[in-house]
Amino acid sequence: MRLSRYFLPVLKETPSEAQIVSHRLMLRAGMIKQAQAGIYSWLPLGFKVLKKIENIVHEEQQRAGHIPLLMPTLQSADLWRESGRYEAYGEEMLRITDRQGRDMLYGPTNEELITDIFRSFVRSYKDLPLTLYHIQWKFRDEIRPRFGVMRGREFLMKDGYNFDLTKEDALHAYNRHLVSYLRTYERMGLQAIPMRADGGPIGGDYTHEFLVLAETGESEVFYDSEITDLKFGTRDIDFDSVEECQSVLEEFTSRYARTDETHDEALFNQIPEERRRSARGIEVGQIFYFGTKYSDAMNAVVQDQSGAQVPVHMGSHGIGVSRLLGAIIEASHDDKGIIWPEGVTPFHCGIVNLKQGDAEADAACEAIYLDLVKSGLEPLYDDTNERAGGKFATMDLIGLPWRITVGPRGLKNGVVELTSRRTGESEEMPPEQAVERIRQIYANH
Repeated sequence: MRLSRYFLPVLKETPSEAQIVSHRLMLRAGMIKQAQAGIYSWLPLGFKVLKKIENIVHEEQQRAGHIPLLMPTLQSADLWRESGRYEAYGEEMLRITDRQGRDMLYGPTNEELITDIFRSFVRSYKDLPLTLYHIQWKFRDEIRPRFGVMRGREFLMKDGYNFDLTKEDALHAYNRHLVSYLRTYERMGLQAIPMRADGGPIGGDYTHEFLVLAETGESEVFYDSEITDLKFGTRDIDFDSVEECQSVLEEFTSRYARTDETHDEALFNQIPEERRRSARGIEVGQIFYFGTKYSDAMNAVVQDQSGAQVPVHMGSHGIGVSRLLGAIIEASHDDKGIIWPEGVTPFHCGIVNLKQGDAEADAACEAIYLDLVKSGLEPLYDDTNERAGGKFATMDLIGLPWRITVGPRGLKNGVVELTSRRTGESEEMPPEQAVERIRQIYANH
């Protein structure tokens, strides 16, 4: 993509309504525009990152054996009355009446709808286990939407639902989700710590939230510092193995880590003092096991091995896809702008032409651009006539992890400059070597 043809409405000034880093930088980098309170249009740069995050979530869900579908945003109030949640959910739910006078709602979550789908088609234990998920826009009418996409009213979310014959099977699904979430967040360059949490309006006996540590987090969290040394890494897990998934759960949840709702001061004080930590955290996902809460209420039953009709055991598992974008920025930025991890960057590399219109510089940039494209990468080529300082400021603001700078002086010596956004370190090398370095960097992404 050439910047002269791209839609990137960057702002030099920080908008007054933006209170936190991610909101300020997303507005300044031309990623979003507020349509109304808590509702945003996703502009091309923001939309590219959103799709990168969404694709990682899809890949890791399907790696774990979960099956994608898509449910509607509008749901019948009758299903929620059946489960007993319609009146209980509160004013965050947007309630609507259609032209026929039927009560509808804009879904904040999908337990009722997915249970209705399940009970319509699944009759036997032989069809279990089953986990279905989708990634869909949802709406919760926050009383004070703020912090940009971190606490909006309309948001993109992955929500998945497991159906199992027994509690033991459902807890394996719970563990499987925990493993898949650890993989998902690490691929995005994040450390998201699973913390014991409160079930809230979803309900559930077992639940963990995944939190990214950040000063602007909405939750106070308490944890053993040893947990920040844990990495899932590139290990290969058999998601069908109860033992392997249970082992990962124990590894990542055996140390103390809780949100303020479930914090236990006595347990916390049993940790050596030098390892006790309190901080702020951004919730980016949550997993629940809630047994037969919905299957009992909505008669979602299957025939077991003895021929008896039994309610299925269920859980639900969410990832805040649009919220993740803000969380990544909160965790990865400096005073110049965003610093995207390689796994989610909108463009893999920026190309800066220091003297647009110079025949040799133009030709070198064009060759680098085409070589990167042929390698399956997406570069952003700044082919505008702006001054060098302005070009560097834009690249720093939008946060591409790598930049290749091309100018007449370097080309006389046969070199270009490759710069890391994260470290600020630059290295001169021939253009072909710079392209090869970028290829190698992204080989594992």
